[in-house]
Amino acid sequence: MGIDDLNKFRIILGSRSPRRQELLRELGLEFEVVTKDWDEYYPAYLTGPEIALYVAEEKAKSFIPGIGENEIVITADTIVWCGNEVLSKPADMEDALRIIRTISGRTHEVITGVCLLSSVKMVSFQSSTRVTFSELTDEEILHYISRYKPYDKAGAYGIQEWIGIAACSSIEGSYFNVVGLPVEQVYRELKKFVL
Repeated sequence: MGIDDLNKFRIILGSRSPRRQELLRELGLEFEVVTKDWDEYYPAYLTGPEIALYVAEEKAKSFIPGIGENEIVITADTIVWCGNEVLSKPADMEDALRIIRTISGRTHEVITGVCLLSSVKMVSFQSSTRVTFSELTDEEILHYISRYKPYDKAGAYGIQEWIGIAACSSIEGSYFNVVGLPVEQVYRELKKFVL
């Protein structure tokens, strides 16, 4: 079982994220992007990994019914979890500044929930990566925000950008999970999924 076997299926990525699309392309997976409008609501009692899994599963369910026999839908949701708080995509510059101040000099978790859905089954899993940032000054944070405009990123940063190079002192777990998708795990789970 390899990438050529997976490419016999019609794979649908339910995500607008350019980073997720790029990672799956680099893997060699052939897929189409189909997105549904879905409010990323989750019950208040959920925490960390439960939130990411819940949202990924709800996104997948929005494709039911209508999945063909030879189709697989992949959905995902990434959150940044720090001090028992979800650090979402920032609303504006002030919010981005607040979020990055929160993770500056601390360890946070980047958690991605992934859901695989076909006409006969649904499988979901999550990946968690611990990321530690060194202390950043407001000047450095504002430099990053004004140049990279991280408003479409959970936790208000992209690890592959300036801030990751300048401030990420350690990573425990999948680097690609922090970029946007635990692509090695997705590949492994997809191979099991189609058996």
